[in-house]
Amino acid sequence: MTDLPGAAAAEAVAAASRDAYARIVATLIRVTGDWTLAEDCTQEALTLALRRWPRDGVPANPGGWLMTVARNHAIDVLRRASVERRKLAELALLGESGSAGEDDLVDDRLRLIFTCCHPALALESRVALTLRTIGGVRTADIARAFLVTESAMTRRLTRAKTKIADARIPYRVPEGKALTERLPGVLAVLYLLFTHGYNPGGPPAFADEAIRLARLLHHLMPGESEVTALLALFLLQHSRRDARRDETGALRTLDRQDRTRWDQAAITEATSLLRTTAPDGPYALQARIAACHATAPSSGATDWPAIATWYDRLAAIQPSPVIDLNRAVAYGFAHGPRAGLEILATARSGGALDDHPLALAAEADLTARTGDRTRAAALFRQAAALAHTAPERDALLARADREEPPPEVS
Repeated sequence: MTDLPGAAAAEAVAAASRDAYARIVATLIRVTGDWTLAEDCTQEALTLALRRWPRDGVPANPGGWLMTVARNHAIDVLRRASVERRKLAELALLGESGSAGEDDLVDDRLRLIFTCCHPALALESRVALTLRTIGGVRTADIARAFLVTESAMTRRLTRAKTKIADARIPYRVPEGKALTERLPGVLAVLYLLFTHGYNPGGPPAFADEAIRLARLLHHLMPGESEVTALLALFLLQHSRRDARRDETGALRTLDRQDRTRWDQAAITEATSLLRTTAPDGPYALQARIAACHATAPSSGATDWPAIATWYDRLAAIQPSPVIDLNRAVAYGFAHGPRAGLEILATARSGGALDDHPLALAAEADLTARTGDRTRAAALFRQAAALAHTAPERDALLARADREEPPPEVS
């Protein structure tokens, strides 16, 4: 035991929770088949640690201590419920150290990830269940992020767990073709989680959690190229987090950011990861685009023709209006604003980007670069009126003010 004051012990509990929460919950779900019991017993272990560790000191193996306490609590609950002996026997086999073989732990966490992200669940439920069950994020914090009450989020999580039980969704990692089909859905959940935290006004902790979970998945599935690429993409995007706002808190566009504030360690790690990935997966292509930005010595030296080519390849395998929107921006820098406006007009022709503030902002920027600043200012103001957050709105209005031609002097 290492004796620590209360605040330090609380931090030790938080660190142990980050490292061990998903492992403990996943193992208890596998043995008991009861999601609520697994989460409750894990929370009980964390609560006991907050009481015991300031008094007794932090154990040499904090994760093992938590596993043992959670296991013992589960045994007590099951004994009182007089459940089948098999579950009790399996819990007992976890051992007094609370540990299991490494292969078992890998399998348990993978099972948990694939079950939380099962396509039978609504996408919002998949994200919430991933945050709660794998990340250990409090229900109240998830509710705030999704703009619902805590009770509403509790009901959503309960419905998701009930559906898993009622539909008998298997608690396992798919194999062969099924794995190939299911993995993109898992990655999409992590991508949505990261985007939710990275967007202006989003909870930054969610972006951090998405990176942590991507690291876990990369550790568990090191041979999956798109898993590696997704982690690289997150690291490259997140490397700019400290440069995205100026000293007043206003958003800075990529070309106006101080590149010395970008996280070079994250960029180095991401580019190293990219060297091990196949070149043509959707996340690998997005990561290569982000790497072009991150490794350019200055905004003026960005290799926009290369970025435009990567977007051509991405649009070919994953066509969508949003990808074409970004492709239009890339073409505007690589081949001139009118080339960008042509692609944007095609992307908007189907109506999918109607009232999309970023589409209007892109059109405004490209229009300004053709020299029509009056129209550009009007488009920036239209985009600001549709913005989803105050920081976005303020940034768009500021750009409109910069483009507004000065009044004529009579």
